Amino acid sequence: GSFLNCVIYRLKTNKSFLKGRSYCPNCKHQLQWPDLIPVLSFFLLKGKCRYCQKKISWQYPLVEIATGLLFLAIFNFSAPGGPASGWLFSIIPFLIVIFVYDLKHYLIPDKVIYPAIAITFVYDVLMSDILGMSDILISAFGAAGFFLAIVLISRGRWMGIGDIKLAFLMGLVLGFPKILVALFLAFMAGAIMGMILVFLGKKTLKSEVPFGPFLVSGTFIALFWGEKLINWYFSLL
Repeated sequence: GSFLNCVIYRLKTNKSFLKGRSYCPNCKHQLQWPDLIPVLSFFLLKGKCRYCQKKISWQYPLVEIATGLLFLAIFNFSAPGGPASGWLFSIIPFLIVIFVYDLKHYLIPDKVIYPAIAITFVYDVLMSDILGMSDILISAFGAAGFFLAIVLISRGRWMGIGDIKLAFLMGLVLGFPKILVALFLAFMAGAIMGMILVFLGKKTLKSEVPFGPFLVSGTFIALFWGEKLINWYFSLL
């Protein structure tokens, strides 16, 4: 989670996240090991830089905590050491970066989405039979096509190209019918949050709201609890 925060920051500044020591974004002072303990350092420093006293964003501990919880979920929902858990450990960091980066900058970077698509596609090919792969591709192209239609109809006012790419990734990750669960949850959560922001005066009906975080959240829920939600839904019928 600490490393992902570094990736998110350096993606925006076009700096390599594979080399160079961590430093304060405000005073540029190089951070030492007591400043870099995940979660703990934030609270020990009372949410401020040790050197310039500039407030540290809550993004840092929240991303670290969320990453830890999601990695813990992998052990609960997949066989530890198996190919599924290995793939999940690889793909979840990409989704976390997409969530935060789109939330902050209203953009889903190609440097993140394309490797995530490639990794997931290779995993699907290796782990699926012809019927299963067909299901996955239909889900991916179907979700991407749905978002493409929204972009074309709205002329890019409602959705962006990045959302199309993310929808394609979601289809590769989830397949059918979990992709429907993720999309339903994303649109429902987005609508509710939008109404709340308008009610509070933070946004207007014409304001732009990043949809990537809702899509990623829907993906996580469908990935770990999709089958239970589907079974629960059909039990009500």
